[in-house]
This record gives sequence, C-alpha cells and structure tokens, in this order.
Amino acid sequence: MSPSTLGRRPLVSGNWKMNLDHLEAIHAARDLGLRLQASDVASVDVSVHPPFTDIRSVQSVLEGEGIPVALGAQNCAIEDSGAFTGEVSPVMLAKLHVEYVLVGHSERRMHFHETDAIVAAKLRAVLRNGMVPVFCVGETVDERDIGLTQERLTAQVGAALTGVPTEAVASMVIAYEPVWAIGTGQAATPEDAQEACAWIRGVVASVSGEEAATTLRIQYGGSVKADNTESLMACPDVDGLLVGGASLDAAGFTEIVRAASRTGR
Repeated sequence: MSPSTLGRRPLVSGNWKMNLDHLEAIHAARDLGLRLQASDVASVDVSVHPPFTDIRSVQSVLEGEGIPVALGAQNCAIEDSGAFTGEVSPVMLAKLHVEYVLVGHSERRMHFHETDAIVAAKLRAVLRNGMVPVFCVGETVDERDIGLTQERLTAQVGAALTGVPTEAVASMVIAYEPVWAIGTGQAATPEDAQEACAWIRGVVASVSGEEAATTLRIQYGGSVKADNTESLMACPDVDGLLVGGASLDAAGFTEIVRAASRTGR
C-alpha cells in the first residue's frame, strides 16, 4: 500500500440517476440492506444517491432498518431558499439527513449547461449546510484525444476549490469520471485512472495545500463493474468508486462493495 493511501477510508457511491420510483427505491434499499454484511462495510463507506422524489422514502428505510449506507443526493440548488421554481434547497436535503451531494456531474454539465462557476457555487452551498460534496471532474473524448485531460482537470479543480478553506477541502470527495467512460462500457484502465487521480491530487495540493490533498478522497467513476473494481481500487490514488448503472442492481452493487473491501485499504 502506498503511504498516500493511509487513513483514507474508501467510499463506494451508487448514483441511481433518473431511475426507480419511490416504491422501487424502497425495495432497492431493503434489498441492499439484506445483502450487505457487517464485514462488507467494516473498511468501506457506502452511499446511495436516489432521485429527489425517493430521498425521504430511502431515508426511512436506511434509518429505520439500520442499514449501514449513507444517504446521498444527485444535485442541489445554489441558494438556500427563495423564488427558484423547481429547485431543491441544500437546507432541505440536510434536514433529510443527506450526507453526500453530487456536484458537477458530467450529465449536469452537458445536458443542463452547468458551468465551472455554477458548480463552484453549488459546492459551497453543500459545504455551508454541513454536507459533503462529491465534486465531479473529467474530460470529454475530444479533450482526451487532443491531449487536454490534465488541462481540463486543472481548470475544473482550480475553479471549484480556490478560496475554499483548507479544512473543508480535506473533508471533500472528488470523483474523477472521464466522460468518455460513463455508460459506455469502456472503463478507464487502472493506469488511466491512477494517472488522472494522481494529477487531481497534485492540483489540490497546489490550490489548497499538501495536507488537504493527502486527506481528501478521490473516487473513480465510469463503467464500474465488480470485475474491474479490485484493479481500480489497487491504484494508490483511487480511494473509492462512483457507480452508475451497476448500482441499480442490489446484488451487483453489493459485489462491487465487497470487491472494494478486499483491497484492504
């Protein structure tokens, strides 16, 4: 194990995206709770991120049945309250015991035109309400093909973290999710993932200091499956996984969690 991994407890997160109504979400949460054993989560944190309409239902299941899974959200508003029709306040999420909030997911950037400035504002909204942002960064296939991966990651990280207190950065999660690997079945190789995550950690060090860079967790996301989990988690700068479609199946997601726990991090 690399010394850089010491003290960073892995986080495996399931992003349900726009899937599962509240009844299906209840069944999925209960199914996950029945499958996960204490040994599966002894060395790994787990979160699920259902659609907004499912959050209260999933919260009731997780808390009521003592399931060792943290509740997450997929997005939030920039403001805490006001005339923002259709938005969901981070205050409301915190009241529902949401612990982690995805910020800047590539689908939000692409389909809803969220800029680096918007993402930075959402990150601060999550932090000021006592939740942990899972700050997503990653390059498109075009950027990768012309060698702009590092430049894009540097710009995204710098825009979001500049001015954020060091102790807040240290508590965060950054998710490296190459856009070309999301939902395509084409996962990054462990070498790709390690190179990008190490670069991200270096940028964090330059923006927020070595202590924050050493402490914060960096996930990999993009076509994660049980059969590539261990190789990805063996990378010294990969501290967890952001799982998309595979997290909708409780059995498959449990296998990913178990594979992550076998890395002994």
